[in-house]
Amino acid sequence: MFQLITNDKFVSSQHKVVANKVGPRVSVASFFTTGHIQNSKVYRPITELLSEDNPAKYRGTAIKEYLDYFNAKGLDGTSALLHFKI
Repeated sequence: MFQLITNDKFVSSQHKVVANKVGPRVSVASFFTTGHIQNSKVYRPITELLSEDNPAKYRGTAIKEYLDYFNAKGLDGTSALLHFKI
């Protein structure tokens, strides 16, 4: 969503793990939520980042719509954001 609201100014990176050849590998999972399912706020590119030369690249979407699509799409190696591109 950060990539969407910044209109690709900040692009999400693909997660990649590179483990050391020696020693243990430690993974830490962390989660953050704001009760998104009940929130119907529509997120779209920030107006101040848009111009004639840099129009919106994404349509507005609510977190629930994004997560519904993300979960239905599955992990196929492509970004769910492509679905919301204009």
